[in-house]
Amino acid sequence: MTFAAGPVPSIGAHQMLVFLLQIGVLLAAAVVLGRLAGRLSLPALVGELTAGVLFGPSLFGQLPVSHWLLPRDPAQTHLLTAVAQLGVLLLVAITGAHIDLGLIRRRRGQIGIVSLGSVLLPLAAGFGLGFLLPDSLMAAAADRHAFALFVGVAVAVSALPVIAKTLLDMRLLHRNVGQVIIGAAAISDIVGWLLLSVVSAMVTKGLRAGMVLESVGYLVAVLVFTLVAARPIVRLLLRPAERAHQPGAGVATAVVLIMLFAAGTQALGMEPILGAFLCGTVIGSLGGAARGFLDSMRPFVLSTLAPLFFATAGLQVDLSALGRPPVLLAAVVLVLVAVVTKFAGGYLGARIARLDHLESVAIGAGLNARGVVEIVVATVGLQLGVLTTATYTIVVLVAVLTSVMAPPLLRHSTRGVPETAVEIEREREYTGRRD
Repeated sequence: MTFAAGPVPSIGAHQMLVFLLQIGVLLAAAVVLGRLAGRLSLPALVGELTAGVLFGPSLFGQLPVSHWLLPRDPAQTHLLTAVAQLGVLLLVAITGAHIDLGLIRRRRGQIGIVSLGSVLLPLAAGFGLGFLLPDSLMAAAADRHAFALFVGVAVAVSALPVIAKTLLDMRLLHRNVGQVIIGAAAISDIVGWLLLSVVSAMVTKGLRAGMVLESVGYLVAVLVFTLVAARPIVRLLLRPAERAHQPGAGVATAVVLIMLFAAGTQALGMEPILGAFLCGTVIGSLGGAARGFLDSMRPFVLSTLAPLFFATAGLQVDLSALGRPPVLLAAVVLVLVAVVTKFAGGYLGARIARLDHLESVAIGAGLNARGVVEIVVATVGLQLGVLTTATYTIVVLVAVLTSVMAPPLLRHSTRGVPETAVEIEREREYTGRRD
């Protein structure tokens, strides 16, 4: 009996050369354009996405040399995609670590109502819009129900990383309105990943009653495991590195856990992103050194892997598709629906939660940023075969426009909200000031 085949052929010299050049060129362009976006007071991801767009079919792809640097060879493309996938899993885990579960518990009433309004209204509007969009915007093999649900998810999500950074930059995180926004965004993220996993199961297994029950059962099992068993297990596995004061071992253990959680949800027919997100949430909830292991990865992930992921995502954007009137009309409608329903849902939820008009406006404006999360959702939709390149371009456009719009709207709406003594004290705790 033969137990092992011959040695696996190594990667070809030319394939390795192209891969290294792809990494170097895309990362350099993403970093430069990301910093340029920052100088223009725009989110860095706008510049990083632009780097990929420039090298995609919109511009560089029209040149003959593009076929050498970015060939249509699946094996070559998969190398770059694998690195980008590693980056997005770590990025999502770090995002999960920023969820303050204590804050959600303390203000669960207000946050629950706000998040319910800011998710349900855009989700319902997006789901309905998904049935009205023309067939040309839906991948040929996609099911209309899965496509509509995917559009609903894309409209409903918020981007916790972008919102958190915006609140920090504007010194609003310590404000009561900032606390409600960040808590509602956290719940929106969680709901978004769960719904994305449902869409993934619908696409891979088909829409059947048994499939739906199976998917819901797996989701419930994963959540119960995360809430009941994951925290003590993760703490136990990270404790040796904490006691030995070995941050390197702690980082490695954290990455292993993130990958295993991601593999677990992937094995259950859900998105690996959900597992990475939940693992990051668990590690972040432990605080102390455990949280520090993820924080130590943050500079490399945010400065290298995340820009590379966004540049790779930008490669799929084809702006020339917007030159077709049906696509352009769909883009305008989807952007309007996304902005209006997210703002209205957040505003109405805040008003029901008995917040005043200006605070409610600020919450609606703050929750509108979709950024990172929307890009990940769009990428998954393209990989699953739900979206066409044109629809993917529209969803990415929603991510960019809403991320650019949120800061000025938030700044304008919070000008008339007076700062309380409790908020001032909270800011002192955050910054360590004693004056």
